[in-house]
Amino acid sequence: MQSQILPSRAALVDRIALQFEYGQNLIVLLGTSGLGKSYMLETFITDKYNDFNKAFVQVSAQMTDAQLMSELLEQSFNSPLVDHNLSLPENYYQLLQQQPCGPCLWVLDGGRQLSEEMLIELELLSKNSPNTLYIIVASQSKLALNNAVEIYLEPLTLQESKMLLQWYFTDLPYDEDPVFSTFLAEAHGNPSLLLAWQPSEHIADIIVKDKVSWRLHLVILMLLIMLLIIGLLYKSDMTQWWQQYYQQEETQVINTAIPIEQVSEPFIKKNDSIISLNEPKVVEPPIESERVHANDVPAIMQSLTEPTNTVNVLDHDVDDSAKNKSSIVSDVKSKALKIKKVDTAEQTQVNQNNIWYMQQPDTNSVIQLLAVTQQEVSDSFIAQFNLQQQTHTYQTKRNNKMWWVVTFGSFESIKEAKSAMDTLSAGVRKNKPFYKKISKIKQEIALVDQ
Repeated sequence: MQSQILPSRAALVDRIALQFEYGQNLIVLLGTSGLGKSYMLETFITDKYNDFNKAFVQVSAQMTDAQLMSELLEQSFNSPLVDHNLSLPENYYQLLQQQPCGPCLWVLDGGRQLSEEMLIELELLSKNSPNTLYIIVASQSKLALNNAVEIYLEPLTLQESKMLLQWYFTDLPYDEDPVFSTFLAEAHGNPSLLLAWQPSEHIADIIVKDKVSWRLHLVILMLLIMLLIIGLLYKSDMTQWWQQYYQQEETQVINTAIPIEQVSEPFIKKNDSIISLNEPKVVEPPIESERVHANDVPAIMQSLTEPTNTVNVLDHDVDDSAKNKSSIVSDVKSKALKIKKVDTAEQTQVNQNNIWYMQQPDTNSVIQLLAVTQQEVSDSFIAQFNLQQQTHTYQTKRNNKMWWVVTFGSFESIKEAKSAMDTLSAGVRKNKPFYKKISKIKQEIALVDQ
């Protein structure tokens, strides 16, 4: 007996044997591709009629009628001499007279490849055989047979589909998994499609679309373009203004110096007019191409005794400029320190969540509430429904993108998880949450470091 067979298929095998017992010598098993007709025939010929002479032939498009006749007779008789000038019934009758044999069972897989002449010979032989001869033919479509019993092979039910998958796959998702339930529905009970299940390629990702309208993005883009154009238009004016501002400061610094001639002479003649030192008019220093450096002690002493208003103003400006620069530097450093602290806090929170998941047993399950590519969306989701104390978030990588996945609780059994699912609010359940094992989450966390 074969290793495993579904209950509906085992019942069908018994039904075929019962039809033979009722006197039906020719049966046609009909069914579409992938429903398991070949598996059914192998089970039938293995489990039933152990005392019969059995023949099993896989009919192909390249097989001729002569080859098929030889295969059937060679598996039913001991070293038969087959005359290819005679038909299948004539050779069968002749071999029975030469070496009588017991009852025979013929199983033909691929009935649509049989010719009309061979179908007629099989039908005649099943009706007029001098000994017991049972013939069963499997085909995807109806055959040109008048006195054959047709049995249809039905698709598997949903329960038997899950049973078949459990035989071949040890780690299946829960029935509530949306991807798994959709796969079962689309397979339509076809065993060949069900066995094509690949667990590693079926991961459900619930994506929450951003609520920001495309019109807002367009307005922001237009504002940025306008600001860029304005900056380009006024670039030259701003440059000229800054140059004038700095040149004015340099001129004021130069005008505060007292020339040597003004200290040594009480009056200075300029254009035949006398200018008093007590007048508020500032005398511009003469511009010389070459100035000889000399230590003039009287000039130094005079400069020390002059009122310090102008110098104090200059010192005040310099101090203000230095203070402004130092304040700007300190602001930049404080902002950089704040950004670094925020990044460090976020990384610490992610590491704590990963440690929590790693501490959970592999057999436990959680409820996945959300999976998005933006951390702001997941944080907003948690804050909106007040889930800070009941949820954890981990990062994973898929399609070269980082994902933030929000999960709820940690449960030892599916019964506890289902009870917790009922307690969730309608807004949370709108995203169709489902159950996920801790072992699967640990595999997804490991993808971040790859």
